[in-house]
Amino acid sequence: MIDEGVAGRARAEVAPIAERTFRELLRSAELPLAPLVEGVRQETFAELERTLLELAQEYSAGDAERRRRCRELVMMAKDHAGWVVRNPKVEADRRADKQEMVLWMITWLGNPPVFETWVALRKHRLAQPDTQI
Repeated sequence: MIDEGVAGRARAEVAPIAERTFRELLRSAELPLAPLVEGVRQETFAELERTLLELAQEYSAGDAERRRRCRELVMMAKDHAGWVVRNPKVEADRRADKQEMVLWMITWLGNPPVFETWVALRKHRLAQPDTQI
């Protein structure tokens, strides 16, 4: 597994490189990555859920600095998804998916330890046919 120490040394070897570019380079190697190295994946809802849950575990077990780093990763991912939501050139279906992903990340940021329960309820609700209240 590529942990934070290995990733830090590798990044120093290829500096200067943007954090996002470096993370994509590591992901393309298809090696297991520690949660703070992998960051938030948004290719699918399953990947988003998996990475947010892993970061929630890191957050719960971490000190103040580790918690800050977890939150920073989720905020960056949320901002990136928000750009897609606001881009009128992106297909409506993709914008809608990204809007849902933004909701997931906002919820995570609100209370990381509660995210696991919330996402299970949210997926259950989304699987239900629309009903009138």
